Amino acid sequence: MSKAMQIGITGGIGSGKSIVCQIFRNLGVSVYDADSRAKWLMIQDKSLKQSIQSEFGSESYDSDGQVNKEYLSNVFSDSDRLEVLNKLVHPVVGSDYKRWANERINEPYLIKEAALLFESGSYKLLDKVITVYTPEFMRIQRVLKRDVYRTEQQVKTIIKRQYNEEKRLQMADFVIYNDESQLLITQVLKLHQQFLQMPLQVREDLL
Repeated sequence: MSKAMQIGITGGIGSGKSIVCQIFRNLGVSVYDADSRAKWLMIQDKSLKQSIQSEFGSESYDSDGQVNKEYLSNVFSDSDRLEVLNKLVHPVVGSDYKRWANERINEPYLIKEAALLFESGSYKLLDKVITVYTPEFMRIQRVLKRDVYRTEQQVKTIIKRQYNEEKRLQMADFVIYNDESQLLITQVLKLHQQFLQMPLQVREDLL
């Protein structure tokens, strides 16, 4: 059975992955947002929710059953606790992505957006990986503006826990520069045309 080629998009926090993926969506490409989906699954998947509450306490969720972002954001400052959280969430997201991809087997290519694509090892199941590059100082500014509950030190700690830019650039097949040196749309259109010309892949691991 032919499977759609699977492209990963990653980048450090605040790099602009979501903006790049929105451009791909506007071109008609299906995009799986692993980070947003993880947040949804943390609420909707009862087994995962119970595991998180058991490990991190009832304070992990507010009275409405929503994830307590401010409370769990403290986890990112503790590498051991962060690893525990990732080990709970990543397998559930992986299964959810597999189901999602199997529902779109005839599309030319699919995109999986994930901040920890390399760190989690999930890039190994993808055909190609794009990294979005943005200088660290710009990323910090963007995150502080977007996530008002975070402090600058918390953002720097998250960045420290993620792969550094050099390593991410070395592992990626393609790079999109979101540093105001080039237009994002032009870069995405070029890759889109390139992917459309690639043959569909046979993804036996997803059958």
